[in-house]
Amino acid sequence: NYFTGDSQFVDMVVQNSQNLEVNGKDLDGQHLDLGVPWELHSNETNPRQKTQDIVYRYELYPNRYIYKTLSFWYENYFIDVSVDLSAVSNEIFRDASFSWSGGLASTEPNLADDLNYFNSYVYQGGELEDLKVGPGEVEQKRLNGETSWAALRTKYFTTAIIPESPKDVRSATLTGKGDSLEVYGVSFVFDPIKKESFRVYVGPLEYDRIKALNVQLESIMDFGWSFIRPISKGVLFALKKMHETIPNYGFVLIVFAFLIKALVYPLTKKSYQSTAAMQAIQPEVNALKEKHKSNPQKLNQATMELYKAKGVNPLGGCLPMLLQMPLLFALFVVFRTTIELRSEPFVWWIKDLSAPDAIFTLPFSVPIYGSHVAVLPILMVISMFIQQKMMTGPAQQPQQKTMQYFMTAFFFLMFNTFPSGLNLYYTLFNVLTIAQQKLIPPDSQAL
Repeated sequence: NYFTGDSQFVDMVVQNSQNLEVNGKDLDGQHLDLGVPWELHSNETNPRQKTQDIVYRYELYPNRYIYKTLSFWYENYFIDVSVDLSAVSNEIFRDASFSWSGGLASTEPNLADDLNYFNSYVYQGGELEDLKVGPGEVEQKRLNGETSWAALRTKYFTTAIIPESPKDVRSATLTGKGDSLEVYGVSFVFDPIKKESFRVYVGPLEYDRIKALNVQLESIMDFGWSFIRPISKGVLFALKKMHETIPNYGFVLIVFAFLIKALVYPLTKKSYQSTAAMQAIQPEVNALKEKHKSNPQKLNQATMELYKAKGVNPLGGCLPMLLQMPLLFALFVVFRTTIELRSEPFVWWIKDLSAPDAIFTLPFSVPIYGSHVAVLPILMVISMFIQQKMMTGPAQQPQQKTMQYFMTAFFFLMFNTFPSGLNLYYTLFNVLTIAQQKLIPPDSQAL
């Protein structure tokens, strides 16, 4: 169901990598040579379970075989793997291993952005441990004891190995090599006295899909800080529900912006009115500053008395905006990291709502800005500048004007690398805020 930028099916497996391997040692401590070709023992279709079951065997000792079975599910992203070394358990060391050591391939055009999300995890005793390596680093982390699962991830995809019997796992080891791709691996150590089974999930980081596995695998997804996560999940749920009726996610974001504006309308109205009220009494505040410029304590007292007499709260413009910040952070996280917007087009030049809406590429790279030119960030900062001008009014102080220009330029540089879906939402939200400010009656601005 997923494609790369050149319209090929997504392939998460690195070519010539070693995955789903069995390893062990003989009683002398020598590594068993299990990397040689195994014999194909059977290849059958299981119509009841809707799997293709492939059984390999290897004659480790005369007339004694070890087995590895892979069951590929037709209708989901599972591979069930069983490893049976019981026939030779008395001739090998009691610590055998099952591993995925070849890492995952990058699937996105922007490799640098994809690598930001590369990581590896082990889940033991309700605790999530991870291993993330930097450029040129080689690290290993071994965690002893019962293991619920281990996983490797990219930005949008993951491979998770889930033991059928976590208590049979003696330890799990994460490895990471920070070369050009960041190659992560995971291995499980178990006692080979009986057959061990693992469910391998190789597929997308869809929240509902991996949550349905009921092993807390969704904990590897980034929904922001702990107090942001419930809001982020709520936003994702709302977008997916709306998409069931509205087939284009671009129009979903437009409708969503209207709904969010309606939701926060009382807060933004209060903020705008408070700002307008502060602007109305600014001449009187300046007069008090001139009158009590040599007595800061008297100035503070007189200013507070003025605020009280005029019914103005100096924090009234800030508090409503602060209350919106958790929602804004949640929107940022969802638009930037969830797979639902990946490769989803909108209209005209916007071909992928999860990527910048670049119209051409520069022959050089600008710090923060990047090496491409996108349209929506330009529209976004224009709408933001107009909104700020309406909020500050003609009585704007020189320091405020300088800060406004600086913030506009900074946002322009920063948002150029953001997903077009995020820029589409913020642009429309700013336009709706401008319309709201125009519609608020003048007599209601100065309270």
